[in-house]
Amino acid sequence: MRTRFTWILAVLALVSIGVVMACSTKYSSSSNGLVIVPTQGGAVMETFSLDLSSGRASQINNVNGPPINGVPTSLILDPAGAFAYLIIYQNPAVAGSATGIETFQVASDGKLTPIGTTPLTNPVALTIDSAGKFLFVANGSEGTVSVFSIGSNASLSEVTNSPFLLQFPVGGQNPNASALAVTPTVFPISFAACSGQTVPTTENLYVADSVNYALLNYSVDLSTGALTLTRYSTPLPGIPTGTTPSGVAVDPCNRFVYVANAGPGSNGNSVSAYSICSTVNLNSQPPCQSPDYSLHPITGSPFAVSPGDGPGPMAVDPYGNYLYVVDTGSSQVSGYRISPTNGSLTAIPGTPVATNAGPNSIAIRSDDTWLFVANFTSATLSQYAITPASGTLTSQPPITTLNQPTGVAVK
Repeated sequence: MRTRFTWILAVLALVSIGVVMACSTKYSSSSNGLVIVPTQGGAVMETFSLDLSSGRASQINNVNGPPINGVPTSLILDPAGAFAYLIIYQNPAVAGSATGIETFQVASDGKLTPIGTTPLTNPVALTIDSAGKFLFVANGSEGTVSVFSIGSNASLSEVTNSPFLLQFPVGGQNPNASALAVTPTVFPISFAACSGQTVPTTENLYVADSVNYALLNYSVDLSTGALTLTRYSTPLPGIPTGTTPSGVAVDPCNRFVYVANAGPGSNGNSVSAYSICSTVNLNSQPPCQSPDYSLHPITGSPFAVSPGDGPGPMAVDPYGNYLYVVDTGSSQVSGYRISPTNGSLTAIPGTPVATNAGPNSIAIRSDDTWLFVANFTSATLSQYAITPASGTLTSQPPITTLNQPTGVAVK
């Protein structure tokens, strides 16, 4: 996503560092959760210790912030929760800033240490595979995806032929890579339909093109990280979505893919749903005759949301039962139960639930207990307790952050 800057950012950075250093709490990786939040207003990273029984969050004293080498947007953790990867943008208000991916080490006490920055021109979204082997970055209006091999100490090495150009239909416009998600190579240990089943030996990357309203399906070479397009049809490289696809999520059992369509029109304000022809999903729909990992629209797709909701960031819960969508236009989170047989969506009772102003990102803890949404305008994290049996969300007191939080990750 594009960032928003103000002339007061440099002053806020100094004030923010003082606030961060004034707060401190204990964190233990064996007994607490960890919440990480980058803030544009302070250009620093914040961490919070999460009491797993009560949900209470306490700020951890990260010495000097730590400051970010640019203005931040999206954030993810590696599968082990040992490193964080952050999209940053160069801005004159941040001394020595750059545009690219900044990497942080997560210490056992919850504090962060900057490691380095990998330059890019226009990163807008990123994801990492479940083995922690590759980092994938969507490069917005460049219409490309960069792929990095992850080495020791979270070092990033761009793979051969990266960045990879998105293909688009004849007569289409230059593509815009707006969001992406990768299929799992590790299944949930328990509480999921695929627990105990043989894990996939293949990996696919799904990339949204917000200009041509399409979802492109790339197979990933697990040895080299190279991307190869799996065409949807002869004339169309990607499967059609609704208008302005802005978020992508893959279910952890490798069965379904969901796309948030934020634009207007008959197919806007909706969620598109697709079945993956995978080894665990061959009987979900008649078109799946073999595990070729092709995509097929699910009956009833796209699923409409309320006008003006502007669905964007989205996440499937760790057990593959529920889909949660951040409605950026209405400041809400919508929840849907995923049908295990066909992937169709049914609204979870009690949702949507309100967020604070300016929701822009979402994260769910791996034990399926807590959900967080970063709110840019209100300088807060909205927090919800998840009831695993029903998917219902129970609002908790919001967590106060520094100004303009733009992402959230939780371990």
